[in-house]
Amino acid sequence: MLLRHIFIALVVMLGLSANAQVVRDFKTNTLSNEVRSFEDLKGDQLTVLDFWASWCRPCIKAMPKLEKVYQEYKDKGVAVVGVNIDGPRSFSKAAPLIHSLKISYTNISDIEGKLKDELEVSSMPTLLIIKGNKVVYRHEGYAAGDEEEWRKKIEKLLAQ
Repeated sequence: MLLRHIFIALVVMLGLSANAQVVRDFKTNTLSNEVRSFEDLKGDQLTVLDFWASWCRPCIKAMPKLEKVYQEYKDKGVAVVGVNIDGPRSFSKAAPLIHSLKISYTNISDIEGKLKDELEVSSMPTLLIIKGNKVVYRHEGYAAGDEEEWRKKIEKLLAQ
């Protein structure tokens, strides 16, 4: 009976890992117009991608909280990268917003939505934690206190 439970657990774990999304290397511009690749941006241990838009109120509320998480974990090999999905009509608002919120982590542009589509991001904000090149955590939306859940997940992943 115990062997059967172990076998089922292994099958479930293998199935889950087989379905894990992979972030392929990509090149895009930062909001300060520098060309960067995912390999350039990713952290030594973990990478947090935060998909946001200037018109998204929960995104704007989440970003200062994510800045604090970034400051807390950047020296532990965790990179945070904002992914702005504003279209051509609202893109000009992105950089001033980053500046006004005093966000220091790198922000890139996904003006055509290619990265958003590839990673199946459909709501704003969406936060992904990536280990290596595999998405290991996904959080959609933002409510006050969500940053504690992010911290717990980051701590758990760093301890592995």
